[in-house]
Amino acid sequence: MSGFGVGKIDDVIHGRLRLGVMAYLANAEVADFNELKAILEVTQGNLSVQLRKLEDARYVAIEKGYLGRKPRTQVRMTPAGRKAFAAYLEALGKLIGPQG
Repeated sequence: MSGFGVGKIDDVIHGRLRLGVMAYLANAEVADFNELKAILEVTQGNLSVQLRKLEDARYVAIEKGYLGRKPRTQVRMTPAGRKAFAAYLEALGKLIGPQG
């Protein structure tokens, strides 16, 4: 039985928190680290680990800087990340099949 497509599901994106990050960033130009932490309801350490995995895959770019004197970390989806996320959604759609 070929064509089922489960092998086309991107394991980097498929993790629950990483999927949440990618879904949020798909609709946002940029997200602040603390904004993601609050929206996804995760600890700082857990979010850091998941962002590192996405960064290692080159799906997100992480920019560290300062806003006044406060450290600030911002996350953006890269063009490669957008392409991978679109492919992930397409593979998931094919796996689920038509509904209705």
